Amino acid sequence: MASSQRSGAARVAAGILSSRLVGFLRDRAIAHYFGVGPHADVFSTALRGPNILQNLLGEGTVSASFIPIYSRLLEEGREEEAGRFAGAVLGLLVALAAAVALAGVLLARPIVAVLAAGFLADRAAIAAGTATVDRYQLTVAAVRYIFPMTGILVVSAWALGVLNSHRRFFLSYVAPVAWNAAIIAALVWTGSRIVDPQGVAALDRLLIAACVGALIGGVLQLLVQLPLVIHLLRGFRLSMSLKVPGVRSAIAAFGPVVAGRGVVQVSAYLDLLLASLLATGAVSALRWAQTLYVLPVSLFGMSVAAAELPELSRRTRGAAGPRVARGVGQTAFVSIPTAIGYLAFGTLVVGALYGTGRFTVADTWLVALVLAGYSIGLPAGISSRLLQSAYYAASDTRTPAMVAAARVAVTTGLGIPFMLLFDRIGVAELAGGPGDLRLGAAGLSLAAALGAWLEFVLLWRRLARHVPERRLPLAAVSRMIGLGAGAAVLAALVWIALPALNTILTAGIVLGVFAAAYLIAAQRLGIEEASPWFDALARVLRRR
Repeated sequence: MASSQRSGAARVAAGILSSRLVGFLRDRAIAHYFGVGPHADVFSTALRGPNILQNLLGEGTVSASFIPIYSRLLEEGREEEAGRFAGAVLGLLVALAAAVALAGVLLARPIVAVLAAGFLADRAAIAAGTATVDRYQLTVAAVRYIFPMTGILVVSAWALGVLNSHRRFFLSYVAPVAWNAAIIAALVWTGSRIVDPQGVAALDRLLIAACVGALIGGVLQLLVQLPLVIHLLRGFRLSMSLKVPGVRSAIAAFGPVVAGRGVVQVSAYLDLLLASLLATGAVSALRWAQTLYVLPVSLFGMSVAAAELPELSRRTRGAAGPRVARGVGQTAFVSIPTAIGYLAFGTLVVGALYGTGRFTVADTWLVALVLAGYSIGLPAGISSRLLQSAYYAASDTRTPAMVAAARVAVTTGLGIPFMLLFDRIGVAELAGGPGDLRLGAAGLSLAAALGAWLEFVLLWRRLARHVPERRLPLAAVSRMIGLGAGAAVLAALVWIALPALNTILTAGIVLGVFAAAYLIAAQRLGIEEASPWFDALARVLRRR
């Protein structure tokens, strides 16, 4: 049981790691061309609206409503019936995705006005000579390319659900490499043909090129998965029939999951809206910080949750407890040092990943401080992914929705005063040098962290109804915190002792010392969660 959990999670993690590494190359290219400024704000906003819909209708929702039913049909040997169920779900998703894409193209102006109301003031700012870019008009043009991509990625989430149910985890999570690569290619190809990449017109052109690349990449991401999906399906027939067994149950589960994820996406929307009202650069600063925050959430939280959902769906109520407890321990083992590392070495990480081209020292400090706020809630955010899977496996989609609503209320209630308080502080006051960037976005990230902890506590307490035999590994977590802090002190001393080196090289040395010290100490102290990492390392070395 433990072996299957580790192997499934490892395959998910490997796929996510591959796509995230290429994703960092994509973000480095975007940061190089746009920095923290108006065009980066536009690109972040153009992606955020469709991403909200993709998260609302895509992977998480399809996983919660589709995978439990499809996995049970496979487990019962009803493969032909499972194929017909998959075909009916696909037909309904295609219709929904097409409607979403068309609505995005036709209603781009009001959508942008709702998403980023602060951008509406740019025209007056340009007239007054205090701004050079109309972010509202530029975002409208970008959204018309991005929304069709959203429809395609919603369908891609169906393919992921099929592959995960058949325990084929790697391909579905590595497929986004194609999406990221298309954006990088579009930027590099366009940038190489621009004489003056610093001019506003050139940046406008680069922005649209990135959006076109995202659309092409969405198509490629779906096409990568289709051959294996077609090979695995039995009895598949595309339809929109509600009479196929399981479809009505999936729709019944779909509604509450959409509502629950809708609450979460309301939180993302409110962050975007509030950030658009702050100083220029707040929107893009949130994006750069969220990219780093989401990496461990996706790599560790989603990998364990994705691997566990089909398995928990196949198991009885009494057998779920040990798997949930083991999953919480696994996520804590990686999330705690990651949070400590971000807090201790945030400027080093951000500078190494993004510090090129138009991305300045002030940009680095702002993003690092926003990341610090998110990092406080990182362990809770990762563990909550696993707990949500336990609820979904028990066919309880309402409790996560209600808990998410409480989290959003707290996050928003704290976010407004926090952002106004922090926006009084300029980055130049902390980092020195010129610039008018403000810290309002850091207030939003801190509020998000507090909301994440509330969500985890509520999910854990209410899980007793479905998983009575569950226990938090508090002693192990305390040791992990102590080891993480000790490893950070050692790595900080190495950082101080190092001569002046390239930022990327410095980051590699310091973070390498930090990770190695944590892992070796954990193994020596007998922390159970360290064993899979050393086992995986041993397998890699044996292959060589």
